[in-house]
Amino acid sequence: MTTQFATADWIVFAVYVLVMISTGWYFNRQKSANTDEYFLGGHKMPVFLVAISVLATSQSAATFLGGPDQGYRNDLSYLATNIGAFIAAFFVAFYLIPKFYQSNVTTVYELLSQRFGKKAQKQAGIMYLFGRVFASGARLYMAAIAVSMILFGNIDAQNVVISTLVLTAVGLLYSIVGGIRTVIYSDAIQCAVYVSAAILVLYFLLDAIPADFSQIVDALRNPLDREQSKLTILNFDLDFTSAGVFTFWSSITGFVLLNIAAFGLDQDMTQRVLTCKDARQGSFAMIYSVVMVIPVMFLFIAIGLLLYVLYQRPDLAMGESAETINQTFSGEKITIFMYYVLNEIPAGVKGLVTIGVIAAALSTLNSGLNSMASVLVQDIYRPYLAKQGISKADVHFVKAGQISMLLVALSLSGMAVLCYYWQQYSDTPLLAFALSVMVFSYSGLLGVYFTAVFTKRGNATTVPLALITGFVVSLMFQPYIIDNILPTQWQFNLGFTWQLCVGALLSFLVCFAGTNNHDPLKVKQMEVQP
Repeated sequence: MTTQFATADWIVFAVYVLVMISTGWYFNRQKSANTDEYFLGGHKMPVFLVAISVLATSQSAATFLGGPDQGYRNDLSYLATNIGAFIAAFFVAFYLIPKFYQSNVTTVYELLSQRFGKKAQKQAGIMYLFGRVFASGARLYMAAIAVSMILFGNIDAQNVVISTLVLTAVGLLYSIVGGIRTVIYSDAIQCAVYVSAAILVLYFLLDAIPADFSQIVDALRNPLDREQSKLTILNFDLDFTSAGVFTFWSSITGFVLLNIAAFGLDQDMTQRVLTCKDARQGSFAMIYSVVMVIPVMFLFIAIGLLLYVLYQRPDLAMGESAETINQTFSGEKITIFMYYVLNEIPAGVKGLVTIGVIAAALSTLNSGLNSMASVLVQDIYRPYLAKQGISKADVHFVKAGQISMLLVALSLSGMAVLCYYWQQYSDTPLLAFALSVMVFSYSGLLGVYFTAVFTKRGNATTVPLALITGFVVSLMFQPYIIDNILPTQWQFNLGFTWQLCVGALLSFLVCFAGTNNHDPLKVKQMEVQP
C-alpha cells in the first residue's frame, strides 16, 4: 500500500479522528427515549443550528469536489440556481411547513395519508427511499474515490470499497444512538471543517499565483478558450441540453422544482426543519440555510476559477515553461481539483482537504441514515403493525430505527460501489451527476404533492401510477437508454432540470386524472389557505 500523506497530513488526520471520537461520545451520552426525540429531537433544536444542518446536508462531497470542477470548466452561472432555491424555500416555508406542523407528522409522507390514504403514504415513502439511495449513494461514492486516491494512492476497486465501508461505518456509529439531535450537532462540526478546508485551499491558490488581483479578474473576464466571461452569473442562453442546466431559464423552472422537492418533499432535509419548536422557526431555518449557501457555494466555485488561472494562464501563474496537465489517475479521468490536491497542495493541507471531503460526506451520510430510517419506521413498519393490530411501546420503534439505520448503511454502500461504474460510463461532471440522480424520485413526488395541495383530485390508484410515471419518464431520458433504443438520427440530449419539468408535469397529469374518493373532510384540510 502506498500513501500520499506526509507526517503533517497524518497529524491533521489524527486530530480530526480524535475530535470525531470525543464529540461522538459527548453527543451520544443522552439516549432517545421515544421516536419524537430520536427522529425530531423533541422539537427543541435551535433555529440557527438547524439552518447550518440543512446547509451541510445540501452541501456534500459532490460540492466539495464538483464545485471547483464547475468553476474550472465553466463560470459562476451555478450561483444563479439560488434564484430557484429562494423561490422554492419561500413556497415550502409558507405552504408546506405549516401543514407539516399542523398535522404533527414525523415524516413528510404522513401528510399524504390524510389526502389519499395510508397506501399513498407508504408508496411515497418507498419512492423517496429509492431515490435517496441513488442520491446519497452517489455522494458517498464521490467521497470514497477522493479518500482512496489520497490515502491509498490509487482507485483500485478494493480500495474504493474499503474507503466506502470506512466512511459508512463512521457515519453509522456517530449517529445510531443519539438520533437526529446528534446528526444536527455533527453537521455543524462537519460544516465548519469542510468550509475551513476550502478557505485554506483558496489561500494557497492565491499564494501560488504571482499575479495581482486585478490581473486575475481580467484573465477570468477574458478567457482564452471561450468567448463568455468566466465571471458570468446570469446565462440567458436557451439551451435544453445537459450543457445548459445552469442557465437562467433552468434556474427559474427546473431548479425551482428541484428545490421544492429537496426542501419540502425530501425527508432528508425537511426532517431537520421539523426539529424546530414550531412552523415559524422551521420556516426561518429553511430560509436562513438558503442565504448561507450562497457564500459557501461561491467559495468552492472560486477555487475552480483560480485553478483555471493556475493551469490555463501560465503567463500569469507559472511562466512559459508550464507543463501539460495530465488529468488522469490510475488510467481514469479525475477533476482538476483532485489533480491539484494530489500533485501540488502542500503537506498538512492535503490532510485538511482529506478531512474536508470526509466531513462533507459524513454531513450528508448521517442525514440520509436518520431520515431514511425514519421513513422505514414511521411510513412502513409502524403502519404495518397497526394494520395487523399489533401494539408496541414507543421505545420499540427507536430500536427499529437503529436497525433500519444499519440496513440503510448497507444499501448506500452498495449503491456507492455501483456508482463507481455508472458515473464513469455516463461521463457526467460530478456536480451535475449528483444533482441529476435526484430526478428519478422527485418527478413523481412533485406530481403527487401538487395534486394533493392544489386540487381536489387524485386517489389511491393514481398516486402509485404517478410515482411510477415520474421514475420511468426520468429513466427514459437517460443517455444510456436513448442510445440503445432510438435510431441515431432521433437521439437527443436533455438536461436533468428539463427532465424534471417533463417528468413532474406528466406525473401530475396522471395523478390528477383520478377522481377523489377519499374522505371529503380530509380533503378540506389539505386545501391551500387564502
